[in-house]
Amino acid sequence: MTDATLDQARQSIAVGSKSFAMASRFLPSGMHDDCVMLYAWCRHADDVIDGQEAGFATGAAHDPAARLAELRDLTHRALAGQPSAPVYAGLARVVAARDIPHRHVDELLNGFAMDVEGRVYRDMTDLLDYCYHVAGVVGVMMARIMGVRDDGVLDRASDLGLAFQLTNIARDVIDDARIGRTYLPRDLLRSEGLERIDPDDPGQRPALHRVALCLLDQAEIYYRSADTGIAALPRRPALAIAAAHNIYRQIGVKLRAQGPDAWAGRLSTTRGEKLRLAARAVGSTILRRRPRAIDRSGLYIRP
Repeated sequence: MTDATLDQARQSIAVGSKSFAMASRFLPSGMHDDCVMLYAWCRHADDVIDGQEAGFATGAAHDPAARLAELRDLTHRALAGQPSAPVYAGLARVVAARDIPHRHVDELLNGFAMDVEGRVYRDMTDLLDYCYHVAGVVGVMMARIMGVRDDGVLDRASDLGLAFQLTNIARDVIDDARIGRTYLPRDLLRSEGLERIDPDDPGQRPALHRVALCLLDQAEIYYRSADTGIAALPRRPALAIAAAHNIYRQIGVKLRAQGPDAWAGRLSTTRGEKLRLAARAVGSTILRRRPRAIDRSGLYIRP
């Protein structure tokens, strides 16, 4: 029997989230389907707020507050049993089947509200709070799909989301500035003598790259913390998450290596690189090398 909800989610991920699509192939089928449906709703929600389709601009970002209000309404209706479209039906199905608290869905929506409201990030503490709400909580929900209920392991799942988002922010400094968004903490910008980012001023790029490296340094701490959580997962979910870890982290590796010139185009990993990084995850997961546990004291504490 055709499952239109799942089919649409698969299509959305194949077009707009190639890294996730590759890494998620390692998951058992039922777990894979639920992760795909959750991720498809997250991708849809992000696109709604940014006026994009599959991560690409459409020019439809007018009145983001109204778009957020509609997104909240349609999401809450779906969770109450009244989905308006397949992407919302998929979310509702996963939340019910995997016992995901509704508050986690609202935490993600609250993260989108920070974008709509134009929140100013004064320091790294502010930025980590944003990263949790738009990515860390996604890691928590994904972990719950994988059967995780232990708070300590859920903390590590959140850490991986934080690492992903810090990497994304470092990569997207110039693109974000072009749409009027600045995620780099103001105290770090001021330490480089900058009050605002001018995406068309190449003279700022070396200073911005130094700030981006501060974010990547923070990301490394959270990637290492997440390794402990990955080791606690069953083998196939551990393989999938280790592959995602390697693929997303590579973006930061490239940004470090290429310097300010990395922002001359869209920084990404090739299909060949993704396959190589996924293969590395296979080796480490099969051998089950248990990483040295990282003390979480001093790291972000999720709500």
